[in-house]
Amino acid sequence: MEKDMTREESLTVDVEKSSFSQELVECVPALSADPNAEARLVRRIDIRLVPVSLFIYLLCFIDRSNIGNARILNSDAGDSLAQTTHISNRQYLVALLIFIIAYSLFEVPSNYLLHRFRPSKWIAFLMLGWGIMTMILGTVKTFAELVIIRLLLGAFEAGLFPGIVYCLTYWYKQDERAGRLALITGGATLAGAFGGAIAFGVGHMDRTRALQGWRWLFIFEGIPSILCAIPVYFFYPDYPEVARWLSAEERTLAAARIKGVAALGHEQLTWADARATLRDWRLYLHDAVCIAFSVAFSSVSLFTPTIVSGLGFAGLKAQLFTVPPYAIGFVVTVFIAWQADKRAMRSWAAFACLTIAGVCFLIQGLLPANAFKARYGLLCVSVPFSFAIQPPLLSWLSANLRSTGAMALALPLNIAIGQIGQVVGIYIYKSSEAPGYPTGHFTNAGFLLIGAIMVLILRGIYIRRNRSLSVGEKEWQL
Repeated sequence: MEKDMTREESLTVDVEKSSFSQELVECVPALSADPNAEARLVRRIDIRLVPVSLFIYLLCFIDRSNIGNARILNSDAGDSLAQTTHISNRQYLVALLIFIIAYSLFEVPSNYLLHRFRPSKWIAFLMLGWGIMTMILGTVKTFAELVIIRLLLGAFEAGLFPGIVYCLTYWYKQDERAGRLALITGGATLAGAFGGAIAFGVGHMDRTRALQGWRWLFIFEGIPSILCAIPVYFFYPDYPEVARWLSAEERTLAAARIKGVAALGHEQLTWADARATLRDWRLYLHDAVCIAFSVAFSSVSLFTPTIVSGLGFAGLKAQLFTVPPYAIGFVVTVFIAWQADKRAMRSWAAFACLTIAGVCFLIQGLLPANAFKARYGLLCVSVPFSFAIQPPLLSWLSANLRSTGAMALALPLNIAIGQIGQVVGIYIYKSSEAPGYPTGHFTNAGFLLIGAIMVLILRGIYIRRNRSLSVGEKEWQL
């Protein structure tokens, strides 16, 4: 848990001339000794970066996971997505899979393009793209059309999350990231809560103007992403040294804060960086943990409405009762990540979340299928802790990367490899096993508990590496 970063402080920062400003940052001065000035700066950065990133991720996740709501929306009237398009359960799973494939393939290229074109422009472009695709989903009539649009939706959404994580690395220091990342990724839990509530309301519009409720759901949820792309283009923060909304002194201080922690945002990714990153076997252990938790993350995101409908809640009630688990999840995710940063206990935070969620899924699988209240109560615990795993894990990984070159590749690669777990997650809740879904619950439990063990192993590796260094040179974050 040591916070000494001697090696990082010795790193040199190669600063290039910004193409977005006439300023040339030739040398980043030492960090200001005035803690009040730094605190004020961090508050300004927080106000400018965190709320807008949270809202963007909220829109992204709503547009990504709303197919789970659409699948069963107005099913009691025969007007759900599955019933209207006449797709089988297997075809529905293929539509989920094709999104993940596109998401995996486009994450790393999209992160490079964000780096190339600057965050504000690229994120605005992605928002416009996925907003349009979401609205087009409201017009599909066949399985082929559904698959094609889901493919394009996955391609557009792929770059957002790793891009936001990457942006945080050149605005915040290691011990500041997990709490902010948790607030942003909390958008996923809020998306689940809002998604269920929106679906409940839109469900009452079924057959309005001869359109099924699920079509209105896609149309309404695509519009905000398109509209918000415009202000994001003009106002989303790019790099500290070119931020016009900061004074010259604040820009200098913002750049100084990350000196030795990360190079400035427009440092180019070189082949040497890529080779060094890909040869670092330690990162693949982080990727393995990401695969383990992604199984539950995926299945919970896509099948919570289906699981709830098997707990004695039918029709629009099934949409409404998806809200509490996600609302609780936002609070849990933010609290755990904030404590992980504050106490420098990222590995223990991830271990605790993996273990608690794993045990809850295990018990759900063991309970009788008609134990509705107990299973719903456990769902309200397993869902929040399944979402709370990611922020401390990503903060832990980024804290142990030594350059923005490594971050530009390792972070999206970590998330892309984690899609393997998401592929598993879309197949484990079998409709033939309703309402108990033992395969889904036991599979989630197994992967989560194995992930908890891998976190302990990885923690042990970092402890051993720290012990091999001399006193005062402890550098691997725990």
